[in-house]
Amino acid sequence: MAPAASRLRSEAALGSLPRRALTQYLLLLRLYPVLTKAASSGALLALGNVLAQMIEKKRKKEDSQNLDVSGPLRYAVYGFFITGPLSHYFYLLMDHWIPPGAPWAGIRRLLLDRLVFAPAFLLLFFLVMNLLEGKDAETLATKMRSGFWPALRMNWRVWTPLQFVNINYVPLQFRVLFANLAALVWYIYLASLG
Repeated sequence: MAPAASRLRSEAALGSLPRRALTQYLLLLRLYPVLTKAASSGALLALGNVLAQMIEKKRKKEDSQNLDVSGPLRYAVYGFFITGPLSHYFYLLMDHWIPPGAPWAGIRRLLLDRLVFAPAFLLLFFLVMNLLEGKDAETLATKMRSGFWPALRMNWRVWTPLQFVNINYVPLQFRVLFANLAALVWYIYLASLG
């Protein structure tokens, strides 16, 4: 076979890789929705922590190529066991409690997310990360006093428009993924607080 034809076939195969990955993801999403969302949450949150560490090292002008492996591991655990499943069920319940056709559904959903889910979820984040880091209650209290309100205010600023789009325009099965992709940046911000 001619080298050009071989190269064209390999380039075509590379082009179909994203399509095959998407097809596989959609199949897994249909067959195992909670597990698929948990796995993607864990992977994306861990990636967010790796990126946060890299940014922090670059900001401090550290030459070390070593990353703290425990950080991505904690975020992977949090994403797999908390973010993925909890978000999956929250979005399902939200659609049940406030159906899309209900009066003022978009605003009511956004208020439920921003005023109830966001503060509770952020509190859970601080608590679980404190436990996974092996810190005591005093450390958690100090971190909550110094970091909770700034993080919640930033959450409201950053996530309110994103969640409005997510809740009202993204199909239910993709809401967790949409939020996780946006969370790459958000968890970099949260990691910078500690």
